[in-house]
Amino acid sequence: MSDHAKPPTIADLFLGFFTIGMFGFGGVLPWARRMIVEQRRWLSAAEFTDMLGLCQFLPGGNIMNVTIALGARFHGVPGAAAAFLGLMTAPVAIVIGLGAVYERYADLATVRHGFAALAAAAAALVLSTALKIAAPLRTRPLEVAVGVVTFLAIAVLRLPLPLALPVLAAISTILLWRVGQ
Repeated sequence: MSDHAKPPTIADLFLGFFTIGMFGFGGVLPWARRMIVEQRRWLSAAEFTDMLGLCQFLPGGNIMNVTIALGARFHGVPGAAAAFLGLMTAPVAIVIGLGAVYERYADLATVRHGFAALAAAAAALVLSTALKIAAPLRTRPLEVAVGVVTFLAIAVLRLPLPLALPVLAAISTILLWRVGQ
């Protein structure tokens, strides 16, 4: 833990995640990783990848689960609540405001084209973040293989996510456990 910054306070958790909620609107995972790992150094890249991996198997949104887990790691329930409220306050207010504006101007071609451009930019941001998140695994061939097989099963073979992930998680856990012995 020598490369980590000092643990965040409850106020740090709220303000950090409030900032993510403000600027990461529409795709907060890249912003969360940048803030947690690169800027504030609350977790290492490997710790973030591990936490995200665990949180992806929990019900609910991945980044909301990471937010709660990180807040709880440092300050228990109050930390989890502060981080979650920080993340959600701005987006909820923005969605309500934009919903009202969109209802009025949704028929304009400019608005439709703007949303198509935003979708393309969001896809590129997600791909970029996926590569950063996978970077700590590049020296671990078995983990890379599990990721590739999972991608192929979901994206190429289009296996149902609720069925494929538990099976792949069980198989990868057994493989990694046996290799680790």
